[in-house]
Amino acid sequence: MEATEQSESWERSSGEVLIMNSIFKTERLIVRKFTTSDYDNHFLLTGNADVMRYIRPVKNKEESDLYFNETVLDAPAHAFQGRWAVEEKGTKRFIGSFGIIPIPDDDAKTQMGYSFLPAYWGKGLASELVEAGLIYFKERTPLAEIYGVTEVENVASQKVLLKNGFVPYGKKMDGDIELLVFVFKR
Repeated sequence: MEATEQSESWERSSGEVLIMNSIFKTERLIVRKFTTSDYDNHFLLTGNADVMRYIRPVKNKEESDLYFNETVLDAPAHAFQGRWAVEEKGTKRFIGSFGIIPIPDDDAKTQMGYSFLPAYWGKGLASELVEAGLIYFKERTPLAEIYGVTEVENVASQKVLLKNGFVPYGKKMDGDIELLVFVFKR
């Protein structure tokens, strides 16, 4: 696994300077920075009821674009945190997202999260992504621990977290939704 190796994915900026935009890659995935050309890709996730089932309410295109601006493009820069696009390595096709972000209502804690388009479910990609995300966490962040948060019904994501060494930490409420919190410590 090449979780911390930079990929050869490049983007031209307005000044014609080439900028590397990869965060890390795995055997089958590239995790890269979102760009202004990803509005439609982002909407493929946020506008899909199956993808959003355990994440947040589904958004229409206008809401998705606004959310993308606020949480990705205009988000404050942090040295090791972010919301990033996930591409299939062989095809460079957009297939999901990955993030290391503060836990809402508890900014002292940082969580790891992901989502994939339904066509990519059940292929072991979530486990591969979380495994590489943990390497990124260990090698490129100052954090002592990182969290994973799931709705109680999201058993598939709980299995991914447990398989990758997360342990149950507790429960919390998000409005009327009960969440399970998992933690991975160095």
